[in-house]
Parts: sequence; structure tokens; C-alpha cells
Amino acid sequence: MRVALLGPTTVEADDGTPVDIGGARVRMLLARLALDPGRPVPTTTLIDDLWGEQPPADASNALQSLVSRLRKVCPDVTLEPGGYRLAIAPDDVDVHRFERLRAAGRLDEALELWRGDALADVREAPFAQSAAARLDEARLSAEEERFTSGEPDIAALTAMHEKHPLRERLAGLLMRALCAQSRQSDALRVYEGVRRRLADELGVDPSHELRDVHVAALRGELTPRPSVDRLPVRLTSFVGRDEELAQITGQLGHARLVTLVGPGGAGKTRLATEVAARHPLHAKGRVWFAALAGVRAPEDLVGAVLSAFDVAFGGDPLRRGAEGMNRIAEVLGAGESLLVLDNCEHLIGAAAEFAGDLLRRVPNLRVIATSREPLAIDGESLCPVGPLSVPNGQADVSGFGSVRLFLDRANAVKPGFRLDESTVDEVRQICRRLDGMPLALELAAARLRSMTIRQITERLDDRFRLLTSGSRTALPRQRTLRAVVEWSWDLLTEEERQLARRLSVFPAGADLAAIEQVCHEDALYVLTSLVEKSIVDVTEHDEPRYRMLETIRVYAAEQLDASGEKREVVDRFRQYYRALAGRWEPLTRTTRQLEAIGMFDAEQDNIAAALRGALDDRDAALAADLVGGTFWYWLVKGDNERAELSVRDVLALGSDLPADLAASFRAMHLIMTAIPGAPETVQAADVIEDCVRTGATQKYPALSIALPMLAFLSQNRELARREVARASASEDAWARAAADWALSFILVDEGDLDGAEVARDRAYEQFMAVGDRWGSAMTLGMKAAFVSHTGDNQAAIDLYQRGLDVALELRSQDDAVQQQWRLAVEYARAGDHESAAREVAEAEQYVRDVGNDQMSLMVGYAKAEVRLRAGHAAEARELSTRFKESATISAVFGSYVAEWSAILDARIALEEGDLAEAEARAAVAIGMTSDRGDMPDLATVTELLAHIRHRQGRDSAARLLALAQVIRGRLDLGDPDVRRLVAELGEPGQLTIGKAEALRELREEAGISTG
Repeated sequence: MRVALLGPTTVEADDGTPVDIGGARVRMLLARLALDPGRPVPTTTLIDDLWGEQPPADASNALQSLVSRLRKVCPDVTLEPGGYRLAIAPDDVDVHRFERLRAAGRLDEALELWRGDALADVREAPFAQSAAARLDEARLSAEEERFTSGEPDIAALTAMHEKHPLRERLAGLLMRALCAQSRQSDALRVYEGVRRRLADELGVDPSHELRDVHVAALRGELTPRPSVDRLPVRLTSFVGRDEELAQITGQLGHARLVTLVGPGGAGKTRLATEVAARHPLHAKGRVWFAALAGVRAPEDLVGAVLSAFDVAFGGDPLRRGAEGMNRIAEVLGAGESLLVLDNCEHLIGAAAEFAGDLLRRVPNLRVIATSREPLAIDGESLCPVGPLSVPNGQADVSGFGSVRLFLDRANAVKPGFRLDESTVDEVRQICRRLDGMPLALELAAARLRSMTIRQITERLDDRFRLLTSGSRTALPRQRTLRAVVEWSWDLLTEEERQLARRLSVFPAGADLAAIEQVCHEDALYVLTSLVEKSIVDVTEHDEPRYRMLETIRVYAAEQLDASGEKREVVDRFRQYYRALAGRWEPLTRTTRQLEAIGMFDAEQDNIAAALRGALDDRDAALAADLVGGTFWYWLVKGDNERAELSVRDVLALGSDLPADLAASFRAMHLIMTAIPGAPETVQAADVIEDCVRTGATQKYPALSIALPMLAFLSQNRELARREVARASASEDAWARAAADWALSFILVDEGDLDGAEVARDRAYEQFMAVGDRWGSAMTLGMKAAFVSHTGDNQAAIDLYQRGLDVALELRSQDDAVQQQWRLAVEYARAGDHESAAREVAEAEQYVRDVGNDQMSLMVGYAKAEVRLRAGHAAEARELSTRFKESATISAVFGSYVAEWSAILDARIALEEGDLAEAEARAAVAIGMTSDRGDMPDLATVTELLAHIRHRQGRDSAARLLALAQVIRGRLDLGDPDVRRLVAELGEPGQLTIGKAEALRELREEAGISTG
């Protein structure tokens, strides 16, 4: 939520909806907490600030009551040991946003936040007067600061001076502006008016500063003069570094040396130039810029800095360093000064000594340095300058810094280039693969002069040849991407280069243990040196992880190729991840599941690289171990496509694969490619027997779930029960839980719903006992579906919610989306359409955030059903059409597309009163579902046909309800349509026929051949 205090106190929810805060005292409490967002405010302070010298008799209880009232509309208020805290970010409060924007020099944006007097409706609170006075003063100061840059607006200055006639700084600004337009006499009249008013109202004389302006005006010293700009020419717009601008501006307020540290191409020089250009000293001509990139020897540094000064110096400054240093100090010491030392990394020792000496000599000097490593002297404040923000699966990428920069530079070389459906995927890929590095993005955008965006993305693997179109006026090392990296590489020691090139085998970075195993047994100190020199980044997790930007890694890989040690390092890399995957794989089904998933998340790209290499080298044993060690993680995370492709690639190695692994992988591949659909019965049986014969069933716990389900899906009930029995006898507790999970499917299909519930509950208890959240979530989802059939929608909702919570904890994308869309549909079945819409919206946002297009199709299908149940048939039809158009091009859904679409379209047609269309579509669904042999789904379609027949006035509706009861074992009383149908037709009688006869009769009723 967002809180606004620069005017009347208001609150907005995340979606922009206004929040009604309540009474005056509650607004006072909110305003006081919002002045310190994210920090606890002691209760004693709150009592004093809200009631002052007249607190209520029981002040603590009165405060607690106020907090309770506030929490009803603002749940972000928490009680902590230090007091009450408003748990929002500072930027969510306009007061702090104003201060940040003001510090960054973005005064127009800062002042636009004001909607009136600060704390306008809570000024009766004891704390408010001083806070409001401070804010009002900050506002006036910001308005004054705005007048110090750009063309002076005399009309606005005059109006403001008339409103605040005793503000001497404002009067001085107006006098300067008038003099700048050669209106000296008007300026002198302003001074005289202020002097007289100060004397009459306050009995004081003008300040020394205003008197100085008066004297300068009298002497004619304020006539227009061109400002001195010693900074490099800025030929392009500045994009994407707002946070760093604000940070550096703040650092310069308390530190005299700020060093911008980051890799080559990050834009440190441009950022330093922008900070210097916006600094108040720039308008006074007190900013100097010293470019050190061309300096080769440390002894030349003083002369290079001196050359940046517009002063005469006798003799040779390169030979007379002491005199040159004295002259630099003399110029900078003449007033407040700012010096930019650009590109210090290759002279790091000399630059550090120079900066330290100069700062000691010139107390009123501030220095901005840019370097690929810190100067490491006392008083240095560091600002890391890394990549611009890059999109990571989000649908809307326009706000990311890397995208904004690329689009800006693209428009410069190709006017009219814009972000739309035809370019967004390529722009996203360019920004991600170039790590959001500004120089690389600018070089890529420059290629649009002669290439299409797609041609650029297709050549990013050859980035050093591609990105060579830099500015002819840039330094040689900034004209190509290779030159940028080579500049950094040449500054490394031989030991650093050795570790850096070996690190290139880790596409996802690595922790210290992996680096010491693969690259160097005592790597820490060299590694930290590479971090200092911006060759390697470090990120903090439970353990620090070290990674290279992709461009640096590509260059380092070239060096590894040339070193002759690649084979040895790559072999160690692959063996390390073979052992790591094997060690962690069993833990993915235990209480350490989240820890194991976190490990696989971090190492996924490294494992994938090891697997690709093993496949390329036809190392069957290594490839099989890597896939076997990672397979279950892929399934838990919902990465079924990667799992299926990896298994297929390993199987392609043929006879090189161990027999038990080959059998296990064939079983996994068959079940993944058969869903949706039913695997061929004989083929499934052969694969299962191979797993038994080779002993795979004893070695791979995943088969405890795969083999019974493979037999079940191939409609081989006898074999399915045999494999359930085998898994039930396993020594592995997880395998026994999996056996009961599979058994529940078989029992449901047979109509033994009570037995299925017992098996399902037993599976859930066992999954919980071993700590497998995935099995628990899946079982909860199954249980919810069948509880719903009893008519208890709320119990089903509770179970789906529990399953969703577990799936989100696992970060399992497919499972989370499935649980949430089923939860949405269940809310709709319960008649709570508002909650159903909310869950659909959350699911849509989730799939946008993770970038899962397949799951977005499922959410779209669920949304159609939710909207239909809310009475919006036209919208549901539009969503159904969209689903069919998108899903038919996805192999993941297979024949389910036609089946699901037929069911949905039948319901829509029924709602619209087109009974013929509803009947035709229901017949299609019955044919396809009965061919699959899915009894629960078939019962659902049978109930739908019963509804259609009833609307047609045909007597077979009651018989169809009875058939549905035979097929499933009970009616779906959680569906309000079924409940209404039962209420109108009465409870169906119990038929004595079996499922086969019920199926034959149903197909005949639907007009489908039973042959």
C-alpha cells in the first residue's frame, strides 16, 4: 500500500484502490508511523506524539485500541520489541519519495507529489507541527533549488518572493535572475524592499549572503556569463540509473570520496558525469573531470590531472610532480570543488595515493572516482555499478532499465523502433543475454542500422564479432565488446587469470566448495581479488555464490580453450555435478526437500551444462547419472518438458546405457509422452517387465509411482495392482506412500470411493511422515476434488488452499497453478464468484511473473468456466475461442484440447439456450473421454448430458443421472447444476448394471458407435 502525507492523509492499496482510514486519531497514528516506515516506533513516543501532555488515563490501552482500529484497514502495522512498526518501504510514503527525488535532483517530480499543506488534516497532533514545519521548509527549499538550474523564471520567482518576502535566499535568486536579464535596477529594488521589511518586522539587517548579492549587483558582477562545463560532452540521453544517482548524491553529502566500482561497460563514466553535471557546484564552474584511461605510467598521473585544468603552468608538469600537485591543490582550494577521476583501475596504487594526498590538502574538495576496483583508502564510500535491471519472465518489460536503454538507443539509429508483440521477445532476450550491461546494449542497438532485431538475437552466441559498432569518438577500448573485456583481463595477475578462465565452466556461478573442487583447491583469496576487480560478482545466499557476467564468461572460456587445460577442468566440473546430483536426489523426497530444491534451483544451469557435454561426448553413464539425479526435481518443479527431452536424449545413446537405467528411463519417457492420452497396453506392459527384470524397481523410488500409473493409464488393471503391491512391500517409506497414492486412482476408477479415500488418507499421512510436500500437495488436491463431490464445497476449498500453500512453498509452477485454478472453480461452484475472480486474477499474475505460457492456457480455461458460472456466457465463449486457438499449437495438452473444449462449449451453448449445439459438443466429449477410459471425467460429462436432456424435455435425463452414479460411484453434488437437477428429478435409483454396460448405454444415448 501507499501512504500520502503531503496534503490530507490518504492511503491506497497496491492496485490503487483508496482505503478509508477512519477517524482523526487513527489518521494521526497512521501519519506518525508513516514518518518512520519500516522502523518500530516506541509506544512511549507514540503516546507523547498523539496526546502530548494530556494522555488518557490508560494510555497504553488507548494506543492499543487505536492500533487495532488501524489494523482493520491497514494490516501492515505490526508489534515488535521496539514498538509498533508500519511494515512498508520508505518509497511507499510520499514524504520519503519526495526526499529521495529531491536528493537525486529530480525536483519537478518531487514537487508534483505535494497536494496541499503537509499533514493538513492531522496538524492538531502534538508531533505534527514540527514535522509539518520541517516538510514545508523542505518544500520551499526544493522550489528554491529548482530555480538554481535552467533558465530563470522571473515571473515564478517574483510570485514566490511576494508570498515569502522574508526568505533571503529566494530574494537573492530573484536578484540574480533580474541581473541576468540586465534588470539591475529592479534587482536593487528587491534588495531594498527586503532590507526595509527585515528592519520593520524583525529589527535585523539582511544576511551576509544577501548583502554579497547586493554588492555584486551594484558592481555589475551578475551580468550573464556562460557557465564553465569541463565535463565530457553528453550526446545521448541518460537512462536507467535513478537509484544510483540518488545514492551517490546522498553519499557525497557525508563522504568526500565516492568510488563507482563495477565491470567494464557498466556505464560508470557516464554515471559519474551525470552526477557531476547535476551537482550544485557545476553551475558555479567548480567541477573538473580528469580522464585517466590514456595514462600509462603512474608518474604521469599528476600531469594528466593538471591538463584537465584551464590554468597556465610553467615548466614540464610531468617532471615536476610536486609542483604540479601544489598547483592542483591551489586551484581546487579556491572554493568548494568536485573532481572526477575517471578510469583509475590500471593506476590503482597511484590513483589511491593521489586522491588521499589531495583530500588531505584540500578540505573543501570532494572526489568521484570510477574504477573496476576500490581505491581502498580511508574515508572512501563505494557505489557498486552493476548491470541494469533485466526482465525475468515478466509480461510487461517496459519498465526495466536495460529495456529502456536499449529502446532509447534503438530509436536513435532506427526511428520508429518500438516495443510490441513483434519485438518484445527479442528485446527481452538481448537484455538478458547481455546481462543488462549498458555498453553491450548500446553496441547491440547500433547494429539495428544494418540488421533486424531477430538477426541480432540469432548472433548473440558470437557476441564479440557482433558487437563491434561503437562510436568512432569513443576510446579504443570502448568501441568493441572484446576490447572492453580485454582491458580488464590484462590488468589481472597470472594466478587471477588462471582461476578466472577456469571459472568459465560454471554458467550459473558456484559456491566456494564447487570452485575449490573444480578450479583450485585454495581459491578463496584469489577469488576475492577477482571480486574486487569486478571480474566476478558475489551474491549472498546461505553460502556466497560467485558468478561472472555472461560476456566475461564467454571471453574467459576462450582463454580456457587456448590454455590447453580445458579437458581436465571440464571433466572435474562434470564429475562434481554428477556426485552432487546423486547426493541430493534422495533428499528431494524427505524433510530436507526444500533445501534440496534450493540447491537444484541454484545449480540447474551447471547440471544442464554437464549433461549437454556428456551427451555430446556420448558418455552414457555420466549422462544417465545426471538425468537420474535431477529427474525428480524437474517433476516437482513442473519442468516436464526438460525432463522428457533429457530422458529422450539419454535413451538415444542406445546400447551404451546400463540396462536398469535404460528400462527406468523408458518407463519415464512412456508415461510422460502418454499424458495426455493412454499408452498402448502391450508396450506399457513390456516396459514395466523390463524394469522388474533389470532390478530397476529396487534402485529407483520414482518407479513406485510411475509403474502403477503407467499400467493404470494403459487400462491394465491387473498389472497396476501388481505394481502397487510391489511398491507397498518396499523398504522405502516414500515408495509405500506412492503405492497408496496410485491405489487411490485404481479404486476411484473401480467405483470404490470409500476405499479410495482410505488409500488417499494413508498416502497423505505417509508423505507427511517422510516430509514430501509434493506428494502431500498432490494428495490434498485429489482429496479436495472428491470431497467436493459430496457437496461440501467449503471443505474442498480449504483443502485446495492447503495444497496451494504447499505448492507455492515448493515453488512448483505447474502444481501451484493447477491448485489455484481448481480453487477458483471451486469458489465458483460454491457461488462465491468474487473469490473465484480473485483467485483467477492471482493465478494470471503468477503465470505472468514466472513466464509460463502453458500454464497461462490452463488459467484461461479455468477463467472461462468461472465467468460462465457467474452468468457471463459471451465472455466465456470468447475465452474458450482463445483457449482453442492457443492450445492447439501446444503439444503439452494433446487430445485434451478437443475434449476440454467440447465440454466447455457444451456448457456455454447450454447456458445460451442452443441445445442442439450443446448436445453435439457433449457427444464429442463423451466419445473422447470414454476412449481414454477416465471414469471420473466421464461421469462429469454424463451429468452434463443429463442436464441437456432435461432442458430438451426428454425422459432420459433421470436415467443419465443414474448412469453417472454407476460410472463414478456417486453424483457430483458439489456442482450446483447437478444439485438443481436432482432437486427437480429426484434422487436417481440405484442401477444393478456394471460400468461396461453403463458405458455402452451412455454411448448409445450420445449417438456414438459402441463397436
